[in-house]
Amino acid sequence: MSRQTKRAALVFANLFGIALFLSWALPAHHGFWFAIDRDIFFAWNELLPQSRAFLYFVAFTNLRPFDLVAFLFMLAIFAHSYRKLDHQGRRWMLCMGAAMLISALIAKQVANLIDGNGRASASKYFLENGYPVFRASLLSGWPCKDIASSSFPGDHGMFLLIFVSFSLRYLGRRSFLASLAVFLVFSLPRIMSGAHWFTDIAVGSLSVACVIMSWMLLTPASDKLIGWLDRVFPDCLDRRISS
Repeated sequence: MSRQTKRAALVFANLFGIALFLSWALPAHHGFWFAIDRDIFFAWNELLPQSRAFLYFVAFTNLRPFDLVAFLFMLAIFAHSYRKLDHQGRRWMLCMGAAMLISALIAKQVANLIDGNGRASASKYFLENGYPVFRASLLSGWPCKDIASSSFPGDHGMFLLIFVSFSLRYLGRRSFLASLAVFLVFSLPRIMSGAHWFTDIAVGSLSVACVIMSWMLLTPASDKLIGWLDRVFPDCLDRRISS
């Protein structure tokens, strides 16, 4: 990608991310986004008492330990590229993984600044406003996540998008498509249960990822960070992990 193309992509990603966030944040009651959020929430919520298979699927995929499954899929994608490399290449990938974690910490701090004033999850919002809401945890008896006092932006979706971004930049097309599939599959359960609004992911997670990842990956920032980590990363620890 040429320097001019990167510059244009950087400007577009920032304008898109900011415009997307403002389209949700500025209008009263979030404008047209609220109708989309409401319809998506009730479309899934009304299915919970109608299908036991769907109910237990939603309950299972929203158990806290299930989050580990998404991590294992990401680890498998990372390992697929990692195992093909020599020692120096593996060292570089470990530094890239560390840079990814640092990017996630930066994104989290930005997310804390735009947390929607503690926006309650869809299930909590509609319960507090007198709507009949079905909760997967109560119907199934399983301690799944189906309610939250603060849900915007979606941390889960944001971290997955950061992995998608790094995969696109460094791991190639196949890894990017695989990580994109992981993002789509593992973001959906939280929306199904009502623990997140659709816009927590489609607006919150995406807008933060667009802005932060564009500055990290469309500028020399990530390459310089990886290079610095490569210089300071202890070689003895590197050899233990690689062995």
